[in-house]
Amino acid sequence: MAKLEAGFIFLAAQANYHSDFKTVSTPSVNLTAIGAQNYDDAVKAAQFLENKGVKAIELCGGFGIMGTAKIKAAVSDEIAVGVVRFDNHPGLDFQSGDQLFN
Repeated sequence: MAKLEAGFIFLAAQANYHSDFKTVSTPSVNLTAIGAQNYDDAVKAAQFLENKGVKAIELCGGFGIMGTAKIKAAVSDEIAVGVVRFDNHPGLDFQSGDQLFN
């Protein structure tokens, strides 16, 4: 079985997707976690991950429905996009990214 190239995008104030990322390698998965400060930067981070060869992207619980849709629209149909769910994310002052970024 080929090694899975996966990504995880999290939302954090002042995160810089250019520099705030790290890849953890295991025998079966390479997982790149990358921070973004808002949905616009998260879209760029998702495109970066796709260009890096990632085939599955998981989004942190701060992404609302609209934010998830923006990521899905920004990458090709071959990229699986999944979401961790929080209705109100504790790292975003108990709000959804949809409330903060739209």
